[in-house]
Amino acid sequence: IVEAAAAFDVGAQALRDRRDSRLRVAASMTIAEYLLPNWLLALRAERPDTAVSLHAGNSAAVAERLLSGDADLGFVEGLAVPAGLDATVIAHDRLIVVTAPGHPWARRRKPLAADELAATPLILRERGSGTRQVLDAALGGLARPLIELSSTTAVKAAAVSGAGPSVLSELAVGEELAARRLVEIPLEGVRLRRDLRAVWPTGHRPVGPARELLALTRGPA
Repeated sequence: IVEAAAAFDVGAQALRDRRDSRLRVAASMTIAEYLLPNWLLALRAERPDTAVSLHAGNSAAVAERLLSGDADLGFVEGLAVPAGLDATVIAHDRLIVVTAPGHPWARRRKPLAADELAATPLILRERGSGTRQVLDAALGGLARPLIELSSTTAVKAAAVSGAGPSVLSELAVGEELAARRLVEIPLEGVRLRRDLRAVWPTGHRPVGPARELLALTRGPA
């Protein structure tokens, strides 16, 4: 009996070690590009032997990977928690209207009104992204796409090129605003704020490296 118990303990420890040797993360684009790199570097300092894989997609894709068992922890930017997932808010974000400096809006003397924004074709993220969900909700589903692109980086590049105005996370455009490659356009009459959340399958609280990564998100990003 003692030998059997010892063998069981060894087997259980092997399973824990295997589980703790990898971490599969799924994150929506803004979090994946602008917040997760620092968190993952901090995790590596604490767990150098843990192999981490990161899948970046929109919020809908993150939910799919978690529910199919293809990710251990996810991060989303949408308005609501996807069905079948539990969540905790880890940060807050603001969406802003931006244009290239040569756009007529850059010379405005008064804030842009919500109906003007809704009437203007915009460079937008695709439907299913957290950014698009927030904008569509704020404008009553009236946002008009000039171009729909599947990454924040692509949207930003198109806006910098002068192709048209866009709505992007404040996290994503700090360098471009500082260098005057983009200009923020003041907006009135609409609120473009959102919660950033960590998510996991309902009833399955993160353990091991996923739990440690979740704890790191509560510190400075």
